[in-house]
Amino acid sequence: MPPFWESKTLSQMNDSEWELLCDGCAKCCLVKLEDRDTGEIFHTNVTCKLLDINTCECSQYQQRHSIVNDCISLNKKNIETLSWLPETCAYRLIADGEKLPDWHHLVCGDKQVVHSYGASLQGWVVSELDVREEDVEDHVIQWVD
Repeated sequence: MPPFWESKTLSQMNDSEWELLCDGCAKCCLVKLEDRDTGEIFHTNVTCKLLDINTCECSQYQQRHSIVNDCISLNKKNIETLSWLPETCAYRLIADGEKLPDWHHLVCGDKQVVHSYGASLQGWVVSELDVREEDVEDHVIQWVD
């Protein structure tokens, strides 16, 4: 029998499967800027204050929405509308009918491979705790997937 991520759509996954699908890259935790006139989204190399930039894990995952009021929850209803997700995002890949990459922990069996492969934020971001709000726009980056 094929694994759940190959046999189910995102909407068919239970909560546990949904959480397991996350590849741990933490790219959804980057601070994003939106052009008010065009709606265009710009990524920065600045992360949410709750992200541990060494482990790429949220330090307050269960309470994140009450602590950070603009924290976006990836869920079955909005996943297809979040065009700013990177092309390597497991949710985006499955939604598009694609396979998970070899470095994904469900494929390789090791949650650290996402970091050693270079697919996570580990090693190239700064916390918003270390950047003045008026300087965030100086940290705009381009995705290199």
